[in-house]
Amino acid sequence: MGSGLCWDLQRDMSSLQEKGTWAEMEGVAGKQPGLGLIKLNISGEILSALHVGEERTRENAVGTTESQSAGGAAGTEVGSSRRRLHCCIRVTTVQVRKALWGVAMVMCMCSSWAGFTQLAKLTFKKFDAPFTLTWFATTWNCLFFPLYYIGHLCKNPERQTPRQRFRECCRFFGDDGLTPRVFFTKVAPFGLLWVLTNYLYLQALRKINTTDASALFCCNKAFVFLLSWIVLRDRFMGVRIVAAILAIAGIVMMTYADGFHSHSVIGITFVVASASMSALYKVLFKMVLGSAKFGEAALFLSIVGSANFVFISFVPVILYFTHVEYIGSPADIPWAYLCGVAGLLFAFNVLVNFGIAITYPTLISLGIVLSVPVNAMVDLYTCDINFNTVRLIAVFIICLGFLMLLLPEDWDQCIIQLSTKLRKRNEPAEGGGEAGATTGLNWRGRARTSMTFAH
Repeated sequence: MGSGLCWDLQRDMSSLQEKGTWAEMEGVAGKQPGLGLIKLNISGEILSALHVGEERTRENAVGTTESQSAGGAAGTEVGSSRRRLHCCIRVTTVQVRKALWGVAMVMCMCSSWAGFTQLAKLTFKKFDAPFTLTWFATTWNCLFFPLYYIGHLCKNPERQTPRQRFRECCRFFGDDGLTPRVFFTKVAPFGLLWVLTNYLYLQALRKINTTDASALFCCNKAFVFLLSWIVLRDRFMGVRIVAAILAIAGIVMMTYADGFHSHSVIGITFVVASASMSALYKVLFKMVLGSAKFGEAALFLSIVGSANFVFISFVPVILYFTHVEYIGSPADIPWAYLCGVAGLLFAFNVLVNFGIAITYPTLISLGIVLSVPVNAMVDLYTCDINFNTVRLIAVFIICLGFLMLLLPEDWDQCIIQLSTKLRKRNEPAEGGGEAGATTGLNWRGRARTSMTFAH
């Protein structure tokens, strides 16, 4: 009976599963009385078990999905935080490296410009020929493009021949390249300004001390601003106008420091004219040629040096035979001094033109103004110079005006933002009662908003 009942029950359940209707299940129970309750109970348990299994499967699936999503979100947050940390460390490292290079550049520029000034002053005691010295030092500009090409070969994987690189850099002058018309209209005038700048500065060193000469030459920054404002229509800035006024006041006070003697007035006139020629060179270069890349600037300076050697070599010869500049025999020429002056001036120009590739332009400009105290210390121990109150004030206000000209255009907005941040940091963090609750809600809303934007 037991085996037959089980067989009948299995057969009826299989037929129930095949037909799948509750009505026929009741019919089966009617054929065999007493089994309907058992069949219903068994089928109910099966269906309930299936339902419970489905729910557990769904819960397990949901739990697995939630755990996977939580794990994925956590992994994403960790990865993003690591990337942000790595980016911050990288940016900080780049800035620190650039700042360190800037410090090295400032020291090199200060030493090269101060060394050039002091060595030129010593050279005139043995070789009193300022134009010949200017011609000799300017000829060294021919080395700019070969030096740039060596750096190009060491850095770029795609190496070009010197002729290919020369032609590519010549596009700076226009589609036709370097033509005779372009040379005489866009290169020769800048070559003359270059020679005049150096010649007038060297002439000034024959009349006044190196401290005054280096301090007065810092006025070229103020002249650049004034010419850019007038010619290039640059933005007007009150702080730079004040700096220009300080520079002019420093020139007047420097003239008054020695009592308006003829030598000092002539020397101050020479160095102010040299600073004016330098400012005119920079402004006209920006107006006529625009901004140049490193290769283009190196080619331009090499062309200036080559043109100086080819077209101005007759001037030292004429000055020699007319006894305007007495050179003496070639054996008496102090070649070590001449090469030292030319090498230091060449190094200074290399740092000025190519130093921007590794550091900030502001740090490059600081090297010029820092040469003033260096020259003052050297003059204090090597020559008889009277550092009276007027001279010290004149040097101070000229250097102050130079530093004011280094301020960025949005310096006032930066100061306002910094003061706003400091004011918010000093405000009390705790409020009272409802105001504190409202503030907390506002901050939470801001946090959510920022997170939404971040995603």
